[in-house]
Amino acid sequence: MVLPAVLLLVGVVLVPLAMTAMLSFQRFGQYTGIEPGFSLTNWLEIVGDPYFAEMFARTFRISGVVTLAACLIGAPEAYIIHRMRAPWKGIFLVVTLGPLLISVVARTLGWALLFGGRNGVVNKALMDLGILSQPIPFMFTEGGVMVALTHVMVPFMVLSVWAVLQRLDPKAENAAASLGASQFTILTRIVLPQVMPGILSGAIIVFALSASAFATPAIIGGRRLKVAATLAYDEFLNTLNWPLGAAVAILLLIAIAAIVIGCNALVERRYAQVFQ
Repeated sequence: MVLPAVLLLVGVVLVPLAMTAMLSFQRFGQYTGIEPGFSLTNWLEIVGDPYFAEMFARTFRISGVVTLAACLIGAPEAYIIHRMRAPWKGIFLVVTLGPLLISVVARTLGWALLFGGRNGVVNKALMDLGILSQPIPFMFTEGGVMVALTHVMVPFMVLSVWAVLQRLDPKAENAAASLGASQFTILTRIVLPQVMPGILSGAIIVFALSASAFATPAIIGGRRLKVAATLAYDEFLNTLNWPLGAAVAILLLIAIAAIVIGCNALVERRYAQVFQ
């Protein structure tokens, strides 16, 4: 019964990854193209060139900020919706998760239309009102990429926290309130420890998706502000240096996998402590 799923995994995931990894150890010549043989040239170039270090540092810096912002916005939002009564709970949950039904490209272009230079709707309105003397820089900035990615990733955090909130016993909060605990104490001493596994799980999802995101950084960041995903894309399709692009992609995959595995171990320990 498991054999079809295993074959699908091998054919769709493992074989392409293995081919990409093998490609990263081949040479590329400007006039000869991909040269057969084993070589560490691409990996040594990535390790020794500060340009690649800057790209990966920017990728994980943006991903870290987006993850933090998604936690600060998504966790309280999920708790507030959880405490709502019907039918408002269902309505606001649909509104929160509704952006997942829209293409990420459409959502990112919406942000570009709102803040894109002097012709952006928000910038133009604020400048016409005399509130701003010059437009807020959004396009081709790290801040713009972070804002657009946060909008894309918050629903994933809400879903993760929402799943854990369904397991909470409301009687615990009521008991704490009856014993004189303040709302702040209830949130920090009762709710937060039980919700933390959901926050950590959501943070893992958001970080992994942000670090590997392509559409949003490509549209908002453009060619001036590259991250690892757009760098690999350029190496594959613009310079046609497939081995170097494969090395960048594999290194990004290894880095994300290492971070996710480490954080997942932390989440599992937290789950064991809370729900033991």
